[in-house]
Parts: sequence; structure tokens; C-alpha cells
Amino acid sequence: MAKTSSNIIVIGAGASGIMAAGIAAGQGGSVKLLEKTPVYGRKLSMTGNGRCNITNIAPITEFPRHYHSSFRFLRHALHSFTNQDCIAFFEGLGIAFGEEDNGRVLPVNSNGHEISVAFAKWAERCGVKIVPNISVTKILVINNKTIGIEAKDFDGNIAQIKADAVIIATGGKSYPKTGSTGDGYELAKSVGHTIIPLRPALVPLETQGDLSKRLQGVSLPHVSVTLWVDNHKETAQIGDMIFTHYGVSGPLILNLSRIAVDSKIVQKDVSISIDLVPNIDYQILFKEFLGYIKNHNKQQFKNMLTIYLPKKMISVCCEEINITGDKMLNQISNNELKRLRVWLKSLTLKVTGHRSFDEAMITAGGVDTNQVNPKTLESKIIKGLHFAGEVLDIDAETGGFNLQAAFSTGWLAGNACLMDISND
Repeated sequence: MAKTSSNIIVIGAGASGIMAAGIAAGQGGSVKLLEKTPVYGRKLSMTGNGRCNITNIAPITEFPRHYHSSFRFLRHALHSFTNQDCIAFFEGLGIAFGEEDNGRVLPVNSNGHEISVAFAKWAERCGVKIVPNISVTKILVINNKTIGIEAKDFDGNIAQIKADAVIIATGGKSYPKTGSTGDGYELAKSVGHTIIPLRPALVPLETQGDLSKRLQGVSLPHVSVTLWVDNHKETAQIGDMIFTHYGVSGPLILNLSRIAVDSKIVQKDVSISIDLVPNIDYQILFKEFLGYIKNHNKQQFKNMLTIYLPKKMISVCCEEINITGDKMLNQISNNELKRLRVWLKSLTLKVTGHRSFDEAMITAGGVDTNQVNPKTLESKIIKGLHFAGEVLDIDAETGGFNLQAAFSTGWLAGNACLMDISND
């Protein structure tokens, strides 16, 4: 069992940091949770559009396909503190949850801010001392073992704080206004850790031309988007998306963005094709056109489009396929119908880039997991130094999988750091 006198420092009061601190304190550690901003759990409160999508209801055995890297590394953490454990934990704080689309688990009557507050109060009840407005500038190491940290407070005063173990849970670089500015990467690098190159992930994409701008604000539910890299089909998914003044966004686009960003980094050609009517076969769609025209031949072309498109898309569609919306259906040729079919089934946009870390939900890249013990999250380089959350090279699709990884790694690091100390 852990020594009750063990001094633990957790750097970063986000999802993984609060979990790690609370678990360590609950097991008898004397824990300080250091946060460089005045507010803790701020990024946690923003997830799920401010509702806090804590996890996903999918069986834990299905989680691997939702992670882009390091699932083997994550396996022990995810099975040590599962999605069901996560739901039970937060329900124990008095928060009711329900399952929504795609297995997302969201609060029924609470929001992200209320969950963050309840989470931080739980940590304080466990005995955690949360210290805001303090930036860690250095990991103190002697003979390849951490002995504490050096930190600077809001007034610029520098002090050293001794510790038996240190947990870096500083998050990534996404949403830097919340305090996630990549400090943990520099701390890890300074003591010998390799940092896998950082990229924005779950990030909106920028597209060529003005089509997206003309469709700005149009939401498309349940469409199919295929991602093409150098004219080869990379992947295809069905979901919801939205057009913006710069390109495209929404859950479906965010999930595809990881491959798009990595491909653009190495200067490959990237494009997306949107199937606006994925539930209608290519051949059947043409027969539908002919059937509608036969029964409504005195209607205008734009009337038929209301079956397949949101109202705001109709005029843009007409412009793109060069057919006047007021044209009577009995005057529409088969070639014009074929142009419409191609546009509906494969509206194509060239991807020119992506938005910055300011708009990315998470960070891809981070501390190389080959240098971290997956069963304890302790550094293989510096004894007593542990990692949790997004600072590690782990990232996943939308739907609660990233927060689950944060909670699971926080739980594991909080427990394991005390066991490591007791075994010294």
C-alpha cells in the first residue's frame, strides 16, 4: 500500500489531471494539483458543445477502431477504468446521464461547467490542494529520478517544490485560450522524452473556391463523405457536416480531418466528395427523377430539388450544374438530369488546408508512448515521472473517446504513482 506521506505533484487541472490528483489523494497521497490559469477544468466544460460528452456507450472491445494511434498502449488504462466505470463515477457525483446519437454519453440535466465544478470539488474532498496561477518551468531530476518541480507564480516568483512523484497532465495545444499551450511537451522533452510531431486533430478543413462560402451555415445530416488522397480513396464515413465561410466542419469532417491533415503536411492532394443522398442508389436516383417529372411535368426544376436539398442549397446547385431553377421539368433533358445526379452523389471539394490549433478539438502527436510504461504510465527514462491525458501521443474520433482516454489514463497514473513510490 502507498505511503500516506507520499508527496505527489500533478501538473494541469484538466480532465486527466483532476482524475489523477483525486485518485492519488484518495489512496493516501499528499497531492498538489498545479494549474497555470485561474480556472480549472475549462476545456472539459467545453466538450460536447458545452454539454460534456464524458464517454461512449460502445463495448470497450470496440474502442480500438476509434483511436488513430496507440490503442495497444491504451488497452491497460481503458480496461482498468472503463467507460462503464466512468459513467458510474460521475453518477456518483450526482449527475444523471443518457445515451444519445452514435453512443455518446451526455448529462441529462447538467452542462459541462457544472460537471467540471463537481469534478474539482470531488478532488478537493479527496484531499487535493488545487493551486491556480502557477506555471511549472522545470522537472527536477537527480540520478534519473524526479525529486519535484520548479514553478513560477502569477507575480513571477520562482520556487522549487519537492515531490516523490510528478504527473504531467497538461493537455495538448488545442484551444490554447483554455491554458493548453503545449507546456507539457517542453517539460517532457527537457528530461529526454521524444515528442511525436504535433498536429491539429478533430479540426475543420479549408477548401478551394467559394462554393463553401456560398453555402455557409448549411447543415447536412446523414451524408456520406469520401476522403481522397492523390486520387485514391482513403476512407468514407456517414454523419453530419456543415459548410463554413472557409470550408467544411461538423462531426463527420472532424473525424476525417486526421488523415487530411497528415496528408497535406506531406504535400499530397486531398479532396472530399459528398454524397448528399447516400440512401438512394445511383441508378434508382435517375429513375426517381424520371418518375417525378412524369407526374409533375408542369412544375419548375427547383421544385424537384426540394426533395433532395436544403432550401439554401437549391440556387447554388442550379448555378453549379448550369440549369435555371425556373425551367419547367418537361423541358429538362436527360443530360441535365445526369449532371444533377453527379452533383448530388459526388459534390467534390478540394482541401487546401486546415484550421489552426485555436479551432482544433484535440492534438495529434505528443509524448512518444514507446518511452512510457503502459501499465503504470511511468516514464521509462525518469523514475517517478508519469503522464496522463492528451500530452501523450493518443487521439481518437469524436464521440467521447478522447475524454475516456483522459479519465482512464488519469485514473491509472493516480493509482500507479503511489504503488511505484511504495515499491521503492
